[in-house]
Amino acid sequence: METVRVNLGSRSYDIALTHGATANLGAFVRAALPKTSSVLVVGDSNSWPHAESIQATLTRAGLRAGSAVVPAGEASKCLERLAGLYDALYELAADRSTAVVAVGGGVIGDLAGFAAATYNRGLPLVMVPTTLLSMVDSSVGGKTGINHPKGKNLIGSFHQPAGVWIDLAFLNTLPAREFISGLAEVVKYGVILDAAFFAYLESNSHAVRTRDPGALLRVVTRSCRLKADVVEQDEYERTGLRAVLNYGHTFAHAFETCGGYGTLLHGEAVSIGMECAAQLARKLGLIGDEFVSRQTKLLDALGLPTAPPTRWPADDLIAVMRRDKKAVGGQMRFILPTRLGEVKLFDDVPEPLVRTVLESAVSR
Repeated sequence: METVRVNLGSRSYDIALTHGATANLGAFVRAALPKTSSVLVVGDSNSWPHAESIQATLTRAGLRAGSAVVPAGEASKCLERLAGLYDALYELAADRSTAVVAVGGGVIGDLAGFAAATYNRGLPLVMVPTTLLSMVDSSVGGKTGINHPKGKNLIGSFHQPAGVWIDLAFLNTLPAREFISGLAEVVKYGVILDAAFFAYLESNSHAVRTRDPGALLRVVTRSCRLKADVVEQDEYERTGLRAVLNYGHTFAHAFETCGGYGTLLHGEAVSIGMECAAQLARKLGLIGDEFVSRQTKLLDALGLPTAPPTRWPADDLIAVMRRDKKAVGGQMRFILPTRLGEVKLFDDVPEPLVRTVLESAVSR
């Protein structure tokens, strides 16, 4: 078992990386939460086979284990499904010795995590991500929340997990589109923090895309370490450092919102958003053609999209971007690359330039 430690003082926790060893999850939960006596295992209709197995594993470890299942898809990140989890916790007679175990992708992690953050003023949380996207991104760092019809993740809270259990064997059954979507966040880490990691992805794109076990272990472990490094320095996104993780996301959230949640997978939207961000950075003179070309070629090699599937009006996209969580006073803010492995926050980007990038993207 590989372990990545997230050092946050009293809220520190381990990310355990295994392959086919989920039978050991009970011991992991017991070690992370010695006072826990009961758990609510939350999954969706896609992850439920894994969740059922995990529920049985936790029961064998001596924990009283209840369960809750929600429909798969981004639409489940809503108040109605959140209320359903509150009902399940109430039926379980949940108290401070109850933990929530989120088994699934980013939707389940965000939804179940927010339920844990808010029920009884906070319950312990264990993340068991089953998709590549959730393994390398959403399960680490403590961001939880649900969507609002006017914007993605507008309702949420920081709530660090007590532990993250990553079983890479779950990726064997992940549909190809879901797997490839997760690779967008992997590419993001290379762009924003680690040029050598970006070069590794360029040289090993085939092994990564075909799910070579060795390549996957390296990719997931490095991604988790890079995110942990950022979270350790800016847990609550107060200094601006953690904002670098939002590279491509201002554009991506607009595409997701205008398309209706579910039209694009999150990673697909992020891939298109990174392409738009690189084009914007080039127009501002921050980077040159070589950067844009390398990023586009890597996204293409991994099977990720670089243009929106629908010609959404630029006015609609900009209206959403003005209300993005990173915006201040309606002024759009962007994380843009200055060189490979480094990005910075810009809050003075001319709106006509953003419009030009959007119009070019939707016309491709």
